[in-house]
Amino acid sequence: MNTRVYKMAFSGVYPHYVAKAEKKGRSREEVDIIIQWLTGYGERDLKRILEDKTDFETFFNEAPELNPNVSKITGVICGYRVEEIEDKLMQKIRYLDKLIDELAKGKSMDKILRK
Repeated sequence: MNTRVYKMAFSGVYPHYVAKAEKKGRSREEVDIIIQWLTGYGERDLKRILEDKTDFETFFNEAPELNPNVSKITGVICGYRVEEIEDKLMQKIRYLDKLIDELAKGKSMDKILRK
């Protein structure tokens, strides 16, 4: 797996998450809710992370609390089964990719947030 993404600024990828969602009629707010659900970051934290150009590694290493329901995120993203990814940081990045993917595919927020 390509670990170059670890040093990429989260703010460099965030607009792509938003664009992917908006292209399918979803909103930036929903993207933010997903990120906050997954990581435990609040709205102000997310704004600071985007402004500071925090990299993915720091973004996930400093996340207040990974949601306890992440084990319910399953399936294939980028050719990998998320539940089988051994590299924990890459797994967290792919969890986020998977959730954004589900949003873009029209899943309800309740399902995406594993309620």
